[in-house]
Formats: sequence, C-alpha cells, structure tokens
Amino acid sequence: MYLPLYHLYGFSEGILMSMATGARQLVTQSFDACESLRLLEAERATILYGFDTHFKDLLEAYRQRPRATSSIRTGILASGMLSSISVAQEARRLFGNFLSGYGMSEIGVGAALSALDSSERQCVEASGYPAPGYEIKIIDPETGREQPVGTPGEILVRGYMVMQGYYRKPEETAKAIDDDGWMHSGDMGLIRADGHLRLMGRYKDMLKIGGENVDPLEVEAYLVSHPAIKAAAVVGVPDARLSEIAVAFLQAMPGQQLTAREVAEHCRGRIASYKIPRHVFLVDAFPMTGSGKVQKSKLREDARRRLET
Repeated sequence: MYLPLYHLYGFSEGILMSMATGARQLVTQSFDACESLRLLEAERATILYGFDTHFKDLLEAYRQRPRATSSIRTGILASGMLSSISVAQEARRLFGNFLSGYGMSEIGVGAALSALDSSERQCVEASGYPAPGYEIKIIDPETGREQPVGTPGEILVRGYMVMQGYYRKPEETAKAIDDDGWMHSGDMGLIRADGHLRLMGRYKDMLKIGGENVDPLEVEAYLVSHPAIKAAAVVGVPDARLSEIAVAFLQAMPGQQLTAREVAEHCRGRIASYKIPRHVFLVDAFPMTGSGKVQKSKLREDARRRLET
C-alpha cells in the first residue's frame, strides 16, 4: 500500500479492507516502483492497487528487473480512459487479473467496480459496474437531459455513500448536489451497452480548440505510441485565434530526445490537425498529487509561464 492513507482510495481499500478481512498490509512511506516489486516478491503480496501512473512505473521497473509476481490474486487498476487501456492490458498480462473501478471522496471509492468474473475488456476498457447501493446516470451538462447508452456526458451518482456536503461551504454543496440527491461529479463518461461505466476524463481538462471539443486523453494515448515517448500530459493554453491550443509535456525514454516537429510529424495524418500539440516541453517528471494523478492545473500554469517568456 503506497497510496496515501489520507486519500479515500488508500483509506478504504487499504486500512478498512485490511481491518474487515484480517489482511496484513505492507505500508510504504512513498511510492517507489522498484522497492514495491521487491516487497511484493519478498512478502508474496496478494493484492495490488493503484492508478495507471503507478502501473506504468511498476511495468518499467519489472522490465528492468523481473520479479516473481505469481502471488498477486487481484487488485484495482482504475481504467477506462484511453490513456490507461494499454497499461491495464500489459499489467494484467504480467501481474494478474486486476479489476477497474470509479469513485471519489464525495461518493465513496467503489461507486462502480468490476467483478472477478468480468471480462478483460470490461476491466481495461471500462470503469466498473454500478455497485450495490449506487445509482449512476449520464446527463448532458448543458441541458440536464439524461443521455442514451453510449453517449458521453457528465457522470452523476446517487446513493447512501454520497457526502452530506462540503464543510461550511453551502454554496459549493448546492452546486454539487442537486435537489434530487444526485452528486454532479464534473467527470465525463458514458454508460456502455453492457451497463458498465466508462470514465473519459474531467470536464475542466477538456480543450476547446477552434470551436471543437478535444479530449486530451485521446491525444496523450496517441503520443505515447511513439517509441521515444515514455509518458505524456496534454493541457490547453489561451490562443487569440483558436481560443485554446494544445500543449504537450512529455517524458522521453532514457537517452531519447524529441522536438515539436518530430511530435507533429508523428501525429500528422493520424489525428485531426487541430488536436496536434503546438508546443512540446520535455520534462523529467510531472507534478503529481499524493494519490498519483498528474496535476494538470500546475502544468497549465507552467505552460503559460514558458510561453510568456
């Protein structure tokens, strides 16, 4: 358990589940992929949790030094987003049959979950099936109308685990929870034909380029198909003509160098021209939250600073 215990994921799936089942938990002070694999092998850990950012590093550490992982029974690798699918597929091949899920502090960590008998596609291409006690629906954020199966919109959740409200913030609470008890997540997703939820990203991270909606996760998923790119994060910055343009922050593979021209050539003819990042910045690491998510707000600020100088 390398997830921070003050986040719901680590607290619920870590502390509470260990107490409920009598499981022994290996707690690390921070996340280190090599150390995590060493511990996993030495202690024969049976369950492993995390986001795709953790599993990318675990897979890289495994390729550099394979470890015995046959003790792993399952775990949760939150998937469904385009950028996480290939990671989830490889993690299942090397480590075990991980499940997928969807949750947040305001609604509980398991609002949607896969099952042990879910298919591989349901576990890597979706974010779980609505869990007992939860209702999930997708609405058009502009009209409030419920969206049909397969149509993206905002994810709304209702159930006994939904929070009462934000502490001493009645206005914020009223914006988040409507009169019918639905929590407006701010996340984009859809309900698949098999009833599974698929998380597609945060609405606030969506780009509006020349009047077109652009999902940064789609661009990121394509960028990492380049053999020299280890990881990618795409954000938007203001533009006088197009309203917004895409900027890519990239981590290169060891010993590799990249230019904006090379990235553009890799994308040209394969994704729409307006989706191609206009600027590329190479970084050693991304700013991350304690739970292992990229802090895109900080990347947006960084992009603005770099482009203003």
